[in-house]
Amino acid sequence: MRHFGPVGLGTLPTQSNVVSGAQSSRHGVFRERSRLEWRIDSGGDPFNLLQTFLDRHGLPVRDLGRIGDTPARPGAAAGASVFVSAAAGAWAAGAPVGRPSPAPAIPDLVVVAYDAVPGLVNARVGAPIPAPAIPGPVAGPADDPAASWRVGEWQASWTPAAHAEAVREVRAAISRGDVYQVNVVGHAAAPYLGDPLPALRRLAGLRGARYAGVLTGAGWAIGCASPETLVEVSGGRVVTRPIKGTRPATAAGRRELLTSAKERAEHVMIVDLERNDLARVARTGSVRVDELYAIRRWCDLWQAESVVCAEPAAGLGLADLLRAMCPGGSVTGAPKLAALAEIAALEPVGRGPSMGALGWVGHDRIDLGLTIRTAAADGERLHLWAGGGITWGSDPDAEVAEAAAKAAPIRATLAGDH
Repeated sequence: MRHFGPVGLGTLPTQSNVVSGAQSSRHGVFRERSRLEWRIDSGGDPFNLLQTFLDRHGLPVRDLGRIGDTPARPGAAAGASVFVSAAAGAWAAGAPVGRPSPAPAIPDLVVVAYDAVPGLVNARVGAPIPAPAIPGPVAGPADDPAASWRVGEWQASWTPAAHAEAVREVRAAISRGDVYQVNVVGHAAAPYLGDPLPALRRLAGLRGARYAGVLTGAGWAIGCASPETLVEVSGGRVVTRPIKGTRPATAAGRRELLTSAKERAEHVMIVDLERNDLARVARTGSVRVDELYAIRRWCDLWQAESVVCAEPAAGLGLADLLRAMCPGGSVTGAPKLAALAEIAALEPVGRGPSMGALGWVGHDRIDLGLTIRTAAADGERLHLWAGGGITWGSDPDAEVAEAAAKAAPIRATLAGDH
């Protein structure tokens, strides 16, 4: 399988920009030089392994306050795509990792280092090269991928009634004082016929996707259309942009989101959590909220977003930053470790590649998105996950409906209906 990447801000890999194993993106034109893959049962610390791998390839990950200040050393990679699963983040935090992933072919950590292709930076190169499909059933004319692409019926890992009961269980945990908020996520899978990579690239093109791209490996692929920044490092600043609060993208939906006391309280709780996470690795007194509860649009939904930033502590490395930030607070809850324990007990399957991190490490910045609005393919099925934050004021039926609303544009795009 061809490895599509790099993944990152504004990057949408396209078949016409791939030539002889090279990849054109907003960062330039690259060819894979090396990769690291890790699974929960592999042993070792994933974030230490990630940092060591990137450092070995000359990327500036040992002192994040100096990113962009020093030239790349001779022989350094041009940059790297990074994927971290939610389970890897939970493992590193010392929390339960939850039930097994329904897409076990996908590793829990993937790091792909790239070399720049001389003379091809920001150029449109070559003729289209057909991308080999993930091994799986194929039907229809081989020279017409669109005609051969079919998505079967989606099967959820829990029923709406079971999802609603999980919401009630979280409310009971809140009433006991165990947690303040828990993000509950459901999973669905569908069989497919044909090559899933064009469908995953369509997903990456959805409106409002800040982290748009496709990452692949042997027998798997991840397509991301995430609007949410888990962590960005550049210019001596560390930034996270939590999203919490969703309504239909109508005038009435915007007014409702702006005036909802429940949504605002839930959002502010996660902003406080992210402030605390950043404070663990920031220069003392430097954490601040630059923007609070701004309304942004993703596809057919309004979402509330805040911007929290800080200055990195002296000598802060990427491994310690990821330990502080993963998994993201907006997809876990508060307190984070207690919320992760509830998630592991309630959700019927693991989160796989969703609710983790996916993005780019370069010489001038690190930019990782939270893998919400993300789908994956293995050799047999497409997979997606969707959910929402549960507070004492949550209505079970409304939470089930919100998760369905988040999944709907992903399903439609994967099927080719958008």
